[in-house]
Amino acid sequence: MSRGRADGSQKKNLVAAVCVLICLGFLFVYYDGSFFGSQVQQSASSLRKLGSTYLGGEEDADLTSKSDEPSIKFGQEDENDMTPKSFPVCDDRHSEIIPCLDRNLIYQSRLKLDLSLMEHYERHCPLPERRFNCLIPPPPGYKVPIKWPRSRDEVWKPNIPHTHLASEKSDQNWMVVKGEKISFPGGGTHFHYGADKYIASLANMLNFSDNNLNNDGNVRTVLDVGCGVASFGAYLLSSNIIAMSVAPNDVHQNQIQFALERGIPAYLGVLGTMRLPYPSRSFELAHCSRCRIDWLQRDGILLLELDRLLRPGGYFAYSSPEAYAQDEEDLRIWKEMSALVERMCWRIASKRNQTVIWQKPLTNDCYMEREPGTQPPLCRSDDDPDAVYGVKMEACITPYSEQVHRTKGSGLAAWPSRATAPPPRLADFGYSKEMFAKDTELWQQRVESYWNLLSPKIKPNTIRNIMDMKANLGSFAAALKDKDVWVMNVVSEDGPNTLKLIYDRGLIGSVHNWCEAYSTYPRTYDLLHAWNVFSDIEKKGCSGEDLLLEMDRMLRPTGFVIIRDKKPIVEYIKKYLSALHWDAIATAEGESTSEQDEDEAVLIIRKKIWLTSGILRDSE
Repeated sequence: MSRGRADGSQKKNLVAAVCVLICLGFLFVYYDGSFFGSQVQQSASSLRKLGSTYLGGEEDADLTSKSDEPSIKFGQEDENDMTPKSFPVCDDRHSEIIPCLDRNLIYQSRLKLDLSLMEHYERHCPLPERRFNCLIPPPPGYKVPIKWPRSRDEVWKPNIPHTHLASEKSDQNWMVVKGEKISFPGGGTHFHYGADKYIASLANMLNFSDNNLNNDGNVRTVLDVGCGVASFGAYLLSSNIIAMSVAPNDVHQNQIQFALERGIPAYLGVLGTMRLPYPSRSFELAHCSRCRIDWLQRDGILLLELDRLLRPGGYFAYSSPEAYAQDEEDLRIWKEMSALVERMCWRIASKRNQTVIWQKPLTNDCYMEREPGTQPPLCRSDDDPDAVYGVKMEACITPYSEQVHRTKGSGLAAWPSRATAPPPRLADFGYSKEMFAKDTELWQQRVESYWNLLSPKIKPNTIRNIMDMKANLGSFAAALKDKDVWVMNVVSEDGPNTLKLIYDRGLIGSVHNWCEAYSTYPRTYDLLHAWNVFSDIEKKGCSGEDLLLEMDRMLRPTGFVIIRDKKPIVEYIKKYLSALHWDAIATAEGESTSEQDEDEAVLIIRKKIWLTSGILRDSE
């Protein structure tokens, strides 16, 4: 399959051409005849230099476009076996690279971005010829992460060797450096004395029973914007609430990395100009605690993005000095913000000290009763509130569908029944309840089979952070609801947008295109599940090899990959295992439930721990 690579300069004379032929003959010994023989490992230093050129490093590289390369279909037998025996190792300075959120790439590409709109924190992916084709090294001294639930409170410092937040936020109990570990007391900018007490106070403000914010299972999905190190989301988990903790790769750039290292659901994102990658009506509660967001800018467009994401009757908990208006500037902001949310038909559900909780209406009644010309306007009738990938925000109110308006709410079951109850929005796709039940049962069986295959290699706390790379209806994640794990459900940007069904099941996820890198740090997931993902990107003409390297980037050392795909593709992936330092630990036939999947096979892989010196070690 074609991919962006470094190629040699075009030869201008016969002598140079002969030299190239001699070199290629030598490289066939190492690369099984690969056209890309220039990637053969020479030494640790040369590999790092080579890797850095693909990541926009200082070295110049003659980069060719994919159209200059032979077209090879991933998984298709070819007389010239193109699979490498090794991949180069990226320079150590790229150990935390996020390809589509790389500020160095932005500077080098001379993109004209509006910094005031946070465009420099949004996704800007490298062109194919500038994608890395090297393995991301772990930082020196890397250790297998501490297991959940201990990881909520402490992580290894060598794994994220950044302590500036500990000193910068020392008076707020974000994190404390203790020798080789970093501990998290549970504090935050607004809740120095602990997120657990703060969460209970929010529940008390809303008169929820037992001061439990989950409100008898009716508050399940939460969006925490400007989340810091995600202690708010961490302490929600004990109440059976799952938060999507979101923050940009800004001056506190490692905050999301810390969250994921702790085993807390988190995503690198920003309220800038583009919609967040979540469908409408996904969250019962949005939360912002001292998140330094200017909610009044651009006609309230950022607050209107939260409005799009909140369910009917959903809450926005806002903890900030403006909420109690002690000086003239705070008073001005509070007055303007109060006027804006009133025009948006939000009402104050509760207000105490520095915290206000607004509630979104259950129906369209208030919208219809507004005076003509009231701003912000309702969104156009042809606006799709669930279209999010690469879609700009709009400064408008998303009204409810007729069904939601009539039923006065989302009609969702309480958690945990919500995970397996047919979501009302099934009808948007023409899916029946019977089809939903069949899919749920099928993935329950498949997950049980997976865990049977994994059982010789795992303990109950081995796996915490999971990504389902093609989540469909979310039944894979639903089958794991009784395990102490969380799942990032990924739905393709060009297929049925079933992510709203996933959120309606009380699960979380994002929309993504696997022809690009995902918005996460390296080494953040314990298990990746790829069901027909390689088959799908092959249809798009994207590189399966690029995807393998991206999966390796996201996967923690000692982590697992479950690949379920067509047998020829699975067999082809096996050829890459040695180059990626992956071990195949189990294989199985895919059970046949239809003609479409009768040719499926299952491959379970484990990633080794390797060092930049080339030494491999597997012990924990």
